[in-house]
Amino acid sequence: MTIASYAFPSPIVPSSRHCVGTAVYRGFVLNPFTFASCDPGSRATIRGGSSEGLNRNSQMRCALGPIEIGEAEEACVPRGTPFHSRTSALCESYGWRNWSGYLVASSYELVPEMEYHAVRNSAAVIDVSPLYKYTIRGEDAFRLVNRVVTRDLAKCAAGQIVYTPWCDDAGKAVDDGTVWNLGDGAYRLTSAEPNLKWLEDSGMGLDAEVEDVSEDIAALALQGPTSRAILKDLLGGSIEKLRYYRFMQGRIDGISATVSRTGYTGDLGFEIWIPADRAEPLWDAVMAAGKPHGITPAGMLALDMARIEAGLLLAEVDYVPSRRAVIEAQRYSPFEMSLDWTVALSKGPFTGRPALVEEARRGPPRRIVGLQVDWAVAARLYEERGLPPEPPRVAWRSNVPVYYGVRQVGRATSGCWSPTLKRYIVLATIASPYAALGTALEMEVTVEGERKRAPVTVVPKPFYDPPRKKA
Repeated sequence: MTIASYAFPSPIVPSSRHCVGTAVYRGFVLNPFTFASCDPGSRATIRGGSSEGLNRNSQMRCALGPIEIGEAEEACVPRGTPFHSRTSALCESYGWRNWSGYLVASSYELVPEMEYHAVRNSAAVIDVSPLYKYTIRGEDAFRLVNRVVTRDLAKCAAGQIVYTPWCDDAGKAVDDGTVWNLGDGAYRLTSAEPNLKWLEDSGMGLDAEVEDVSEDIAALALQGPTSRAILKDLLGGSIEKLRYYRFMQGRIDGISATVSRTGYTGDLGFEIWIPADRAEPLWDAVMAAGKPHGITPAGMLALDMARIEAGLLLAEVDYVPSRRAVIEAQRYSPFEMSLDWTVALSKGPFTGRPALVEEARRGPPRRIVGLQVDWAVAARLYEERGLPPEPPRVAWRSNVPVYYGVRQVGRATSGCWSPTLKRYIVLATIASPYAALGTALEMEVTVEGERKRAPVTVVPKPFYDPPRKKA
């Protein structure tokens, strides 16, 4: 997940599997030059010492800030993705964001509008390599994955991908992501959060092997209405037959690639998965082929606007993964996330099923819904203070109270002004009695430090759903 943002004077962080930081032991700095070696295996070592039994799940993807290593902690500098040599050369804003210990561009230009418009009107290329990727193989691979996720994988054929959450025993979402049927009894799971230990624990007693291949695979999202034309130039006409949430194998400029019809923008789009050591030539080939089609590199700010328009949830923002939750109110079930369609209660036993059966019977206490702000009224709040109305220029992520009369009935978690829809849209958690479509509520807005309220209405999501996405 995105942890923090930085502005570096120059793109100096190398594309490597190492992170340098300061080791802290019981509050004392041991060595400011401690070097943590992040190898692709399941262990890591600290030069000058060792971390016995260290699990890659907690150490390998070093996020900025303290990370437990037994009794020691390692604060790690984020490192470059396999595409970093290319993205850093194009990042004129020098704005970087930490995503699971990797540097990704917040925006390439000083403002993200052109990058956003590329997603919706031409094509945008987005570095999504920090996603976690796991391969599950073995006699019981299907049983393991089907035991963990809420979807019915018996309906996921070879070459197909499904979006799904997975839950703890209480029916609360541990994470959400995609599961791929690779064929021959093998599966791939991708996620924003580390899940190696969770998968290994869930596979106790099963003949299944879980391999973390996150460091080995680079991923590039190609999103927007001209994305298919670009890939046709690179792969030929076969790309036109690739259906929504399916994947195919091919060669791009001699590079073996897996291309999936997936994305996080809610638009026509694809994701290209290649060996990490082939990232740079892949980037060059895609950018060259995309030049006649208006291709533009896009950062996280543009992606955030697109995913809100698509009504897609972001962990740590719109919901808290159950393993990271501090209090019960932070934990969400798939029903509370309005992901009812992903829960196959009839498929048989899976983790969290008893709790979800009971919740389906009584109904969830709250829902994540879409809200539309009455901008005409919100604009008047600024005008009354002598200020020009100014909708948010970038997507925001914060907890903002939502009211029904004098009663707070929920909170908004992320929102943006949609340049395509010309509307102010918001994702929010709302108590179920007030979550029905058309319900009139109010959201807190702050004007010059004063708390005001603007009318909002519960509306369908996704806010933006073009036919080309699945065509």
